Amino acid sequence: METAAVLDIAAQALLLAGKLAAPVLVTSLVVGFAISLVQSVTQIQEITLSFVPKAVAVAVALIVCGNWMIGEMVSFTHAMFDLIPTLLSGG
Repeated sequence: METAAVLDIAAQALLLAGKLAAPVLVTSLVVGFAISLVQSVTQIQEITLSFVPKAVAVAVALIVCGNWMIGEMVSFTHAMFDLIPTLLSGG
């Protein structure tokens, strides 16, 4: 197995990980920023206040994007299994 093939697979895996994490992370970031803005405007300094809305928003993001995320993972896995004969033959 060549170094270029390993690097290509690693780059594809990292790109997929970033694509799959983006909806959850962006949702958490937006909700956290909104809660922080409300807290600073109302001067309520409760640390645990942002946990429940973030958890609910992340759950909704997973429900909405879950089918797409699973589809991306399955297609990547199929592509990796399809590469096995090529990688083993060295060509």
